[in-house]
Amino acid sequence: MKADFAYEHENDVYRCPAWQALTYRTTTEQQGLQMRRYWTNACKSCEIKKRCTTGYERRVSRWKHEHLVEASNARRRSPAAPMSVRRSTVEHPFGTIKFWTGPCHFLTRRLGGVGTEMALNVLAYNIKRMVALVGIKGLLAAIPG
Repeated sequence: MKADFAYEHENDVYRCPAWQALTYRTTTEQQGLQMRRYWTNACKSCEIKKRCTTGYERRVSRWKHEHLVEASNARRRSPAAPMSVRRSTVEHPFGTIKFWTGPCHFLTRRLGGVGTEMALNVLAYNIKRMVALVGIKGLLAAIPG
């Protein structure tokens, strides 16, 4: 599997699980993409060859701009990624409101009515959430008046 091979950007080589260097050999075009091909001849005598390949040698392809994909994946997987933050803050309220409204979604028509209905749903969600967090007495004490 390609994920078992580590790419070293400084040396432009891949390292196999046996820590052999797969060096750059040629560039080919596949479906309009420039693919760089790496391999080594050390596979013949390798003790763990069965983990890497069933063929004569293991070859790894790398897209010319794959470093951009790797950077994007690193950003996406980080704890501060926008989707991680969104899942923990936004998805629960909208999922709850969607559950409340059921399959009919909005009962009103036109943008003004739908906006008002959504605002009432959000207000109801916020009030229920505050009651769950601080209780009715705490909520009434927090309301000025």
